[in-house]
Amino acid sequence: MNPRAQGVLARLAASLAFLLLALAPALAAEPDLPPLTGRIVDGAGILSPEAEARIEGKLKAHDDKSGDQVAVATVPSLQGLTVEDFANRLFRAWKLGQAKTNNGVLLLVAPTERKVRIEVGYGLEGALTDALTKVIITTAITPRFKQGDFSGGVEAGIDAILSILSGDAEEWQRRAPVREDSVDPVTVGFWILVIIVVVLVMARMNSGGRRGRGGGIVLIPGSSGGWGGGFSDGGGFSGGGGFSGGGGSSGGGGASGDW
Repeated sequence: MNPRAQGVLARLAASLAFLLLALAPALAAEPDLPPLTGRIVDGAGILSPEAEARIEGKLKAHDDKSGDQVAVATVPSLQGLTVEDFANRLFRAWKLGQAKTNNGVLLLVAPTERKVRIEVGYGLEGALTDALTKVIITTAITPRFKQGDFSGGVEAGIDAILSILSGDAEEWQRRAPVREDSVDPVTVGFWILVIIVVVLVMARMNSGGRRGRGGGIVLIPGSSGGWGGGFSDGGGFSGGGGFSGGGGSSGGGGASGDW
């Protein structure tokens, strides 16, 4: 083989290796997401029965009054995903909120990784902004988590979320330490990664012609950097106690934190 051909093959091999590396997260096995069994799914077992009952009552009352679907999930593990990715996937799997209004909210707690996330549906991003959700996490939730009070932290976070959604956001706006138009470098980095992977996937599809039609992977990029697992906005996942997702969607709005 002449040197020129060897060089071409070497470049092709390097390109293929880079493509596989970039696609590795997308090709990884899907996480084992908990089923939607109610407004609260305490998979990590961190909530007391009394607190869970109180929070459930508040969530139901708000749902009955406004139609907003707010849910709480605690998980024993993020299964190697970022909290943003896991929350976005779970939100879409549960289809929180209504299909037309996208008025869902998910409070996710992962005690093993010490991560918390508030994922907000498209329709509520104007009220429950990234800045406000960050304030809720840093001032209402994580201080209690640091003291080992998971029930208190979750309930305080839900109280704050419901207060803002009910129109009482002034107190939380005064606490906001960041500007609405501030740029999150993590979000920017994720978007850069999203663009790179999309370009590589398109190139792969073009090179493969129609061979991948009817199968393959469907990726939905979220602004938080999560890849939704191709869940449609229609239909709903039935849960216990008459609670089910209405088909809402999230593009990654919200905020994350740790303790």
